[in-house]
Amino acid sequence: MSTKAELAFQVLKERIMDGTYGPGHRLVIDQLVREHEISAGPWRESLRRLEAEGWVEMVPNVGALVRTFDTDAWQKGLSLLARIGGYATALSAPRLTEADLKTARDLNRQMAESLNAFDPGRFGRLNRRFHELLASRAGDERLVEMVGNEWARLEVIRKSAFWYAPGRAEAALAEHDALLDLIESGAEPEAIEAAARQHELRTVEAVTRYEAGLHR
Repeated sequence: MSTKAELAFQVLKERIMDGTYGPGHRLVIDQLVREHEISAGPWRESLRRLEAEGWVEMVPNVGALVRTFDTDAWQKGLSLLARIGGYATALSAPRLTEADLKTARDLNRQMAESLNAFDPGRFGRLNRRFHELLASRAGDERLVEMVGNEWARLEVIRKSAFWYAPGRAEAALAEHDALLDLIESGAEPEAIEAAARQHELRTVEAVTRYEAGLHR
């Protein structure tokens, strides 16, 4: 991919992630050309890549639209992340340094502070950093990239999922500590993968139960 196409891709992805281009926003190539002085070709390349990664959908006779996500998409996304994130964490665990684990503990402590301050946005950002750190030394760049992309997608779908299920945030913090204990103890990769996977699936289950209760 050309340098300009990569720049165009990063511009669009960042604006989708920060909400500048919200769900349903139409991405018009002529307008993007005028705003950024990058020719149409790189924008087309970047839109194809965004479509392949699930950020954009190409609608006949309309063009490129930022995808609209719903609860079902969030549940499927986190279920997928449970699988690939758990596997990446298991691969990464033997390579995590003392400094990595200290950072992870600190991130979990900061998450607790965010919870006490009723700051779901910060809680979500720290949670993503925690899990991406634990998966970061998997030794498989493509896998680590997939984990990062899925976390980014989940941020766009719902930034404060833990607040939708009372008690889930506190439980998640305890599960983080238990996962770090497993890693520090040198537990078998299968045990680490199972713990990481179940941690994410419990969030899916908690939010699903809570939302089902709202519609009774």
